[in-house]
Amino acid sequence: MPTQGLLRAGQAVLPCALGRGGITADKREGDGGTPLGRMRLLAGYFRGDHVAPGRSALSLVPIRADLGWCEVPDDRNYNRPVRLPYPVSHETMRRRDRLYDVCIVLDWNITPRRRGRGSAIFFHLARPGYTPTEGCVAISRADMLRLLPFLSPRSVLTVRR
Repeated sequence: MPTQGLLRAGQAVLPCALGRGGITADKREGDGGTPLGRMRLLAGYFRGDHVAPGRSALSLVPIRADLGWCEVPDDRNYNRPVRLPYPVSHETMRRRDRLYDVCIVLDWNITPRRRGRGSAIFFHLARPGYTPTEGCVAISRADMLRLLPFLSPRSVLTVRR
């Protein structure tokens, strides 16, 4: 099951990390799979104390210390940003490992939201060696900063086998 892939952006072909569960056509919460299909880039976040993202047509806002992302299917805020502390399981967006120094929200399971079909599917920064994500697509910091000026709400990320 592949946990690495190639991301094509115009003429560029960039290495990327995929989910530990490979690519899946039946995404479920916690399966580690990267959803198969087309996902629009909605907006994003960045760590202003770690990176200056430069110009982009995507809305990019600084990650506050109290920003989280709910991952509990039965919660009313499932697959939405939440303010920390939050009483149920959630992603902490201000990560120590810096993977979310630039983090773009993909429209997987956003509208409509379906309970248990996966949350926090992001386009973010990769670990060294492009080790697997929890279901996101991740590229190097240098590649992300190179792509940002060309990304917009019309951009689509397509995951295929």
